[in-house]
Amino acid sequence: MKVLRIILMVLAFISLQAHAKDERKPSAKEKGGASMAAGKIFKDCADCPEMVVIPAGSFDMGSSKGEPNEMPVHRVTISRAFAIGKTEVTQGQWKALMGNNPSKFGNCGDNCPVEQVNWDDAQAFIEALNAKTGKQYRLPSEAEWEYACRAGAQQEYCGSDNLDSIGWYGGLAKPAGNSGKTTNPVATKQPNAWGLYDMSGNVWEWVEDVYHDSYNGAPADGSAWQGDSTLHVPRGGSWSYAQPAAKRGGSESDFRYSTIGLRLARTLP
Repeated sequence: MKVLRIILMVLAFISLQAHAKDERKPSAKEKGGASMAAGKIFKDCADCPEMVVIPAGSFDMGSSKGEPNEMPVHRVTISRAFAIGKTEVTQGQWKALMGNNPSKFGNCGDNCPVEQVNWDDAQAFIEALNAKTGKQYRLPSEAEWEYACRAGAQQEYCGSDNLDSIGWYGGLAKPAGNSGKTTNPVATKQPNAWGLYDMSGNVWEWVEDVYHDSYNGAPADGSAWQGDSTLHVPRGGSWSYAQPAAKRGGSESDFRYSTIGLRLARTLP
């Protein structure tokens, strides 16, 4: 009987230890949350763009010193973290997924941003990437784009008041800037405070929103602003001309030019 009691006590101890271990083990949701902490860099496949996790937060969108379409300055609160491309989508990434290269500056190389893609082309790329990965890639909303660009600061450009330090620009300007009238390899200038490269210059970047001629009535939650306009918004300026962080454009969804590419966003679990 004494031996039996000892065996039962040992079994009970083992059971308690296993239960305690299970209680300490994080759930899949907890593990996913930890792996997607702000600043985390990840890739969903070998040829996928690197993505950076951007924290939730609030910022003042627009400019009181720029064009009328940059006004009024308004408070936007993004309540959930999301991911955005560390760089613009490159020619190499586009070719790996789509099997072609539409870029004018193909000789720039696989590490240069893809360009001559219109808004519809960008949506086709996203559809193919979602099918490949099973994830929710998309274009960023305009508010998400500017929030990521500013990275908690209010500077003239995305990451600095000194454009030379963070962007390729001014190929068609007088005096000329530093781009040499072409796109340049991504991530060769300084990143902004959240580790994002080339958000000012190199190529304009399509966002999800349609164009509005002011921010009157704009969403305050960071969602994409829809409407009946036939124009979609690109942001960030390009190799041709310098553009401030708040600068907005509007282009037809089928417009292709060597100054326009894209940067992806991804919805997180």
